[in-house]
Amino acid sequence: MKILRALIKKEFFQITRDPSSIIIAFILPLISILIYMYGINLDTVKVTMGIKNDDANPEVTTLVKSFGHSKYVNSIVYDNEDELAEAIIRSRLKGAVIIPNDFSTKISRGQTGEILIITDGSEVNTANYVQNYSMQIVNQWLMTGKYGGLAKKQIINPVMRVWYNQDLNSHYFILPGSIAITMTLIGILLTALVVAREWERGTMEAILSTSVRKIDIVLGKYIPYFVLGMLSMAFNVFMCVVVFKVPFRGSILMLFTVSGLFLFTSLGIGLLISSILKNQFLASQVSLGIAFLPALLLSGLMFPINSMPVFFQWLTRILPPRYFITFIESEFMAGTVWEIVIINSVFLTVLGLILFAAVYKKTDMRLVK
Repeated sequence: MKILRALIKKEFFQITRDPSSIIIAFILPLISILIYMYGINLDTVKVTMGIKNDDANPEVTTLVKSFGHSKYVNSIVYDNEDELAEAIIRSRLKGAVIIPNDFSTKISRGQTGEILIITDGSEVNTANYVQNYSMQIVNQWLMTGKYGGLAKKQIINPVMRVWYNQDLNSHYFILPGSIAITMTLIGILLTALVVAREWERGTMEAILSTSVRKIDIVLGKYIPYFVLGMLSMAFNVFMCVVVFKVPFRGSILMLFTVSGLFLFTSLGIGLLISSILKNQFLASQVSLGIAFLPALLLSGLMFPINSMPVFFQWLTRILPPRYFITFIESEFMAGTVWEIVIINSVFLTVLGLILFAAVYKKTDMRLVK
């Protein structure tokens, strides 16, 4: 423990003496939050929706089928309203349409028929598309079906219900998602340079000349940057909740627990890259190419995963940021959903342990192999 404390102390001294560490941990996250706050506007292409039809009229059945024929909608028919609501809570659906049992009767009499459109407001652009797509499909069905003569009379009244984000403020989900990108930046890009820098500056030779153990070296790299990353996490959460007034409906304890698992995994990726390459320039380029950019582009924050080609949809399944972004957006907007917490935590824990073992194995204790 004495040796480990000395290595951790040395690493903290190196962090405080190297301005780039402080810049990456605090200044870049601040710039990132400001960019996501004021400069990002997202779009989407295809959404998954649930349909519940309480009207037995065969003509209304064709309306349900119209949702399935749309190239912009993946529709799933539900018979139970509780199951439909549960699917929205667990992010399996981005919205839902409920057709009441007197819908066709009112339309036939020339009265206004109401349909209920529910959207998941935790993703604002997706919520807007759910509403727009639903009304386009309903209006198209009205014009082409037996009620076509009534299409111009506005006999359908959509009743909108937005869950989690009633104001449809896009920053309420962009800013929490940006925290995942920041944590990736700290966990992978910063630590990708750590071991490589030791070899380039010759300090690794001095460390290996002592009685230090391999586990001491590995933990001496993990612990200081884990502490730095969690401090940056606290700073980002403070900025989102206190400064920019983003609603937080989950558990602080759960947020930092899963964030710690994600940071543990990211540190493993960065240290593994650094241990293998032993060159700062190559390590930085590789970390940007295989870790940071995929986290930015393929995590679901910038572009909806279900709108990507099938190959990339499967590729995102092995990317830690995808799971962390799903968790943190849910934690902020919907509160703690245990199914999401458990699935993401198990994946991050297993991957983090595998990476820790790989870093331990790749840490050289000899100058010449």
